[in-house]
Amino acid sequence: MNIPDYIQIQKYNRRDFLNTREKILKQKINTVCFDANCPNRYECFSKNTATFIILGNTCTRNCKYCNVNSGIPDDVDINEPNKIKEFAKNLGIKYAVITCVTRDDLDDCGASQFVKCVNELNKENIKTEVLISDLNGNFNALKKIIDSKPAIIGHNIETVERLFGELRPKANYLQSLNILKEIKKINPQMLTKSGIIVGLGETITEIKKTITDLKNVNCDFLSIGQYLSPSENHYPVQKYYSLDEFEELRKFSHSLGFTHVESGPLVRSSYNASRYLENEIN
Repeated sequence: MNIPDYIQIQKYNRRDFLNTREKILKQKINTVCFDANCPNRYECFSKNTATFIILGNTCTRNCKYCNVNSGIPDDVDINEPNKIKEFAKNLGIKYAVITCVTRDDLDDCGASQFVKCVNELNKENIKTEVLISDLNGNFNALKKIIDSKPAIIGHNIETVERLFGELRPKANYLQSLNILKEIKKINPQMLTKSGIIVGLGETITEIKKTITDLKNVNCDFLSIGQYLSPSENHYPVQKYYSLDEFEELRKFSHSLGFTHVESGPLVRSSYNASRYLENEIN
């Protein structure tokens, strides 16, 4: 299935892209940009920004659409929070997005590392958005992250309930919803965010049900983007959504009361993340 012409990598500054890329490689910083083979990395690097992955670069799960390595992870790098702080400060990042590989092997699924990263970035007055795993449903671990007071806590539902068993065999649709629901129970003022990737074999009706389920747990922000298979060994694209369909989903989401929605072919949960809070970013 050929990628439609309207799905194109944004224009970028090659010199700035290479400069940021070199810094990331030199400092051995893990990023979604590289590890997940994100199509937006050219644009983001040329804008001197990146999305950080903590807890290593090896995931304990094996979702069929994901490019991140799966297997037995290394020990947690205790110096990682400081490395990320220094890198963000030197790059001039004002709004940092931190996500993680899923670490089911850790007692708190890596929540403590999130807290340390947020605390370090707070020292430099850098706003932080965390994009967390489902923490294996560990609400005590979740509370640690909430109490560190990031600007936004995100957890991506990723796909519709029917496809979880095939695409996300170690995850659970209701558990993901419950993580988002629990955040609001613990701190009703905490802003929450989720993301959906489409083109995996779902229907528009199923997407709208998923969006409705997210709104029913008081999720504030939503991203909707096209799935692009990272390689021939990954799950194949089942459908490319049109620009009109993305607009339909954006309007539907707004009609339910989402505060901000990004919907388009190359939208990813961390792409242009500061837009969700642009009125608060100086």
